[in-house]
Amino acid sequence: MYWDVKLVKPLADYCLYVELEDGSCGEFDLKPYLDHGVFRELRDVKYFNQVGVMLGALTWPHEQDVAPETLIAGLRRTAAATGNASA
Repeated sequence: MYWDVKLVKPLADYCLYVELEDGSCGEFDLKPYLDHGVFRELRDVKYFNQVGVMLGALTWPHEQDVAPETLIAGLRRTAAATGNASA
């Protein structure tokens, strides 16, 4: 679907570079979520950096994920998908 994540790269300061199937891309800031429930574990930068994509969603090994509507609402979009984000 158009909101499916096709690429994710961890960035500094608990942000993620994300490219979606519809060609849009941008940064998603996870800092607002780090004090809530299962997301507290993401404060560990080594664990945060294990982010991946499963079935089009942002996920971590212990089953944390970001809902597509949350991702789309919080994505700071950039002009073009370059894939040149630094980790």
